[in-house]
Amino acid sequence: MKNILVLGSGCAKCKKTAEAIEKMAGQLDVKATVTKETSPQVLMSYGVMSTPAVVVNEKLVHSGSIPNTETIISWLKE
Repeated sequence: MKNILVLGSGCAKCKKTAEAIEKMAGQLDVKATVTKETSPQVLMSYGVMSTPAVVVNEKLVHSGSIPNTETIISWLKE
């Protein structure tokens, strides 16, 4: 089970990132919990300076843009 946290302000890019991860997890039949977090304290705890950011199993793996499909697949298959 992958625990994925999408960090951001709740902007359109953050929502698209979460939707893309959920969609790809469904297509790959990977069990994943995708949670959106907008708390500035949580963002700072991961050292995030630009959003959207993605945390997979407590490890910051991406920040600053909507990740591409290949990148999402690599996170889900790890």
